[in-house]
Amino acid sequence: MVKRFLITSALEDTWVFDTPVIFLGEWCKRKSRESQWKSIDSITIKYHWDDREKLKKDYFFIETIYESLLKETADHLNFIHKVDFSHRYWRILIGPWLGYFTQVIFDRWETIEAALHNFNIDSCKVLLTNDVELVPNDMTEFLSLIISDEWNEAIYAQILQRYFNNRIDIQSVANNKSSKSNKVSKVNKLKFFINDLIDKINGYSSKPDDYFFRSTYLPFKINYKVQQLLGQLPKFWRDIPSPVSALNLELRNWSWEKNNDKDLFYQLMQYLIPKSIPILYLEGYSRLNSKIDNLSWPSNPRVIFTSNSYSQDDIFKAWAALKTENGSPLVIGQHGGNFGMTPYSFYEKHQIEIADAFLSWGWSKESNPKIIPFGNFKSSSENLDYDKNGPALMVEMTVPRYSNHVYSIPISSQWLYYFADQCKFYETLPERLRSQINLRLYSADYGWDQKLLWNDKFPNIQIDNGSQDIRKLISKSRLYISTYNATTYLESLNWNIPTIIFWDENFWEINDDVKSYFDLLKSVGIFHDTPEGAANKMIEVWDDIDSWWFNENLQMVREKFCNRFSKTPNSLMINLHDVLKKIEIKGYK
Repeated sequence: MVKRFLITSALEDTWVFDTPVIFLGEWCKRKSRESQWKSIDSITIKYHWDDREKLKKDYFFIETIYESLLKETADHLNFIHKVDFSHRYWRILIGPWLGYFTQVIFDRWETIEAALHNFNIDSCKVLLTNDVELVPNDMTEFLSLIISDEWNEAIYAQILQRYFNNRIDIQSVANNKSSKSNKVSKVNKLKFFINDLIDKINGYSSKPDDYFFRSTYLPFKINYKVQQLLGQLPKFWRDIPSPVSALNLELRNWSWEKNNDKDLFYQLMQYLIPKSIPILYLEGYSRLNSKIDNLSWPSNPRVIFTSNSYSQDDIFKAWAALKTENGSPLVIGQHGGNFGMTPYSFYEKHQIEIADAFLSWGWSKESNPKIIPFGNFKSSSENLDYDKNGPALMVEMTVPRYSNHVYSIPISSQWLYYFADQCKFYETLPERLRSQINLRLYSADYGWDQKLLWNDKFPNIQIDNGSQDIRKLISKSRLYISTYNATTYLESLNWNIPTIIFWDENFWEINDDVKSYFDLLKSVGIFHDTPEGAANKMIEVWDDIDSWWFNENLQMVREKFCNRFSKTPNSLMINLHDVLKKIEIKGYK
C-alpha cells in the first residue's frame, strides 16, 4: 500500500504537493481551490457517517457520554464558582455548548481513527496554535469557530499529537492566521447601545412578575396584543452582548475522577473540556452574573417564553436558568421544521428537556405531556398568495463542511450528495422549464462555493444569492420547490402555495409514525423521494398548476398534514394567553 501524507483541512499551509496525499474528507477540497488540489496525487477518505446506521448508533452513544459529562462538568463548575445550582440550571446554560462540542469532537476522533486504521499514513503537518485562539468567549463565538478551517485543523492536531504521535510523523509549522476575532463592528456597537437603551426604557414600566417574551417568533402585532391580554404593558426585550473576560489557564487545570473503565474518547473529552469551555462559563462567570443582576428584566417572571434564545443567547440562558431555579416556568415554542419527525435530534431533545412546556406546531407525544400541540404561530397569521404566471422558486440549503451537530439531515460532505440530487432535478427538466427556475441559494455558503458549483455545471441558470425576502419571491412564483426537511415547505403548505418537495430519504430519515403523512403527500404528487420524480411532476402540472393544486383530494391531504406539523391555531392570541396562564398556574411537569 502506498504511503501517504495526511491533510486534515483546507488550510494549504499544512499541505504538500510533491508526494501522494490523503484528504481526510471532502471539506479539504474547496471548489475555488480546485486548481491546487486536482493536480495532487490524492485519495479522499469516505466519510464514516455515510453509514447512516453507524450515525444513528453513534448518536445514542454520544448522548450517553454527554449526559455523564454534563453532570461531571456541572459539579466542577459548582465547585469552582462556589455555587450549588441544579443540573437543570447548568443544562440550560452550558448544555447547548457541551452537546454540540461532544458530537463535534466524536466526529473528529472517529475520522482520524478510521484514517489511520484503514490507510498507510506516514506523516502530516500541523500548525502551531496558541491555546487562546481555540477558546471561544461565548456560545455565539463557539458556533462560528467549530465550522472554521483554523479551529478544526487545530483540533485534529491536538488529537494526533496526544494519541497518535507514535504512529505518524508530525511536523509543526508556523501559524500566522487567527481563527477568531474579538473585534466588534461599529454597526454592532450601535445596535447594542440602542438595544441597551430600549431595555432600560422597558425596565421603567416593567413589573417584577411580568410575563417575559424574548425571541418568540410571534409576529409583532400578535406579540403586542397577547401581552396586553395578559394584563401588562407590551415590551420587546433586545439582544444583550456577552461580557468579555481574559483567559486564565490556571483555572483550566481540572482534576477529573480517574476511571480506567472509560474509553479513550471519554478521556479525550475530559482533556478537552477544561481547555475548550467558553470563557463566559469559567473566567467570565462572575461578570456574567453581574450583567444578569443589572438587567432591567423582570426579577420574578410568571412565565418565560422564547422560541430561539435557548441556544446561543448566553445572557438569556444564564438569566432563565436562574429564574427557573426560583420557580419561574420556561416555555419554548417550536421555531422551525424537522421537529417531531425524526429519530434523533439533539437540539429538539435539549429544548424539550429544559422546558416546562414546549409548544409544537401540531404534533405531540403521548409519552411526554410537556409537548403541547399549539400550532404554527410563526406563519399562520400571514396571508400569502402566488403568481399563476410566475416562475418556479427552488430553495436550496447548505450545511457546514465540518459537522457542527447531529440530526437526521445530510452531514458535512454528504451535502455533495444533496447537491448532486439538485443537479439531477434540473437536468431532468426540458429547456423551457429550466429557464423558469429561480434558484435561491442558502445565504450561508460554509465554504462550499455553491455559486461556482452551479455555474460550472449550468452557466445560464438564474441564481438568487439568498438575500431577498423569501416571502416576496414566493408571491412572485407559481410553484415552490422545497428540497430539504426544514421550515420552508411547512410554511408554503400552511399558506396553501403550490409546492413540490423532494429529498433522499436515506439522508433525511423520519420516524415510522410519521411515514404515513409523507405517504399521503406522495399520493397527491407533493412529496417525491427522487429528484427525477419531482421534476416529472413539475413537467406534468406546469401549464395548469391550479387544476392539480386545488384538487379536492390534494387539499384534504394538505390540511391533514398541516394539522399535524404546521396547523393554524384557532384564535391565536386567546389560545396563547390561555396556555400561558395555565402553565403559570399548574405547569406542565
